[in-house]
Amino acid sequence: MGATGSSGVRDGAWVVARPGPVGGGDGPLEWERRPRPVPGAKDVLVEVEACGVCRTDLHLAEGDLPPRVPRCTPGHEVVGRVTAVGPGVTEFAVGDRAGVAWLAGVCGHCRYCLGGRENLCPASTYTGWDRPGGYAGFVTADARFAYPLPDGPPAEELAPLLCAGIIGHRALARADLPPGGLLGLYGFGASAHLTAQMALARGARLAVFTRGAAARDLARELGAGFAGDSFDPPPEPLDAAILFAPAGELVPVALAALDRGGTLAVAGIHLTDVPALDYRRHLFQERTLRSVTANTRADGRDFLAAAARVRPSVHLNRYPLRDAPTALADLAADRVTGVAVLLAD
Repeated sequence: MGATGSSGVRDGAWVVARPGPVGGGDGPLEWERRPRPVPGAKDVLVEVEACGVCRTDLHLAEGDLPPRVPRCTPGHEVVGRVTAVGPGVTEFAVGDRAGVAWLAGVCGHCRYCLGGRENLCPASTYTGWDRPGGYAGFVTADARFAYPLPDGPPAEELAPLLCAGIIGHRALARADLPPGGLLGLYGFGASAHLTAQMALARGARLAVFTRGAAARDLARELGAGFAGDSFDPPPEPLDAAILFAPAGELVPVALAALDRGGTLAVAGIHLTDVPALDYRRHLFQERTLRSVTANTRADGRDFLAAAARVRPSVHLNRYPLRDAPTALADLAADRVTGVAVLLAD
């Protein structure tokens, strides 16, 4: 089975030992035994039940996103039980179910934090990038940045909501989709398949553009009126679009597909180089190009409340924690349709 051992070792974690391509002989991840984390004054200690596998984890493992700390543990879609709390914690008690997401901390006093835009805080920190993430038996988190979660739903269904869902929610807001408008989604992975369902629940129409045949089938199953290849023209001009694929060459494609006054929101933290844009074809007639940078805690609360009402279907690919390298390799090779989730051994 590999490094974690058949008995299900809990006191350890996967770390990015040597950033580089996944799927080879000596990949970037290495299992590391370590003492169980001790929560700080305002932290909770969470025993991990499930952790979603995000494309950001892949970017970190392969070096597209330079690690901020050596031997960082990826994972920022964590669902688990609180097993200990720091002396300053009032938000959780031992036994509570908690979600640990991407945004791990902010300064709280810069103009962005004070203005309700904490996602832009220059001192912001992130789970699985600045502090150890959820590819582990246990993880600590600042209680003020964790989310209370209900006891009923399976952990693997909740985990993808904590990044794929939340960042899709913010991207949809940034796209300025008008009521009943036609939304284009470029790429149809974890975040897109959740965002699609939330947009449809609001009365949107949906066109999906993705290179994977299985992903196109899933898009149609979930209610997309059109599902084509990444470079196909839309059935009609798009009122708004979100680029989930980390492919800069799709930026001019999506902009050209917009109707007058339409907006393209780019949702990824990493994007390959964008080709030159032609002003008249891509930006004229008040088309707008926007990036999406992380999320605020308010975004997270709003999305989780909306998801509890809509109950989007999560198309799951389950892996035991011991198979984290395989999950990343499958994601890199487009063998994951929907979302991959690691389950506690």
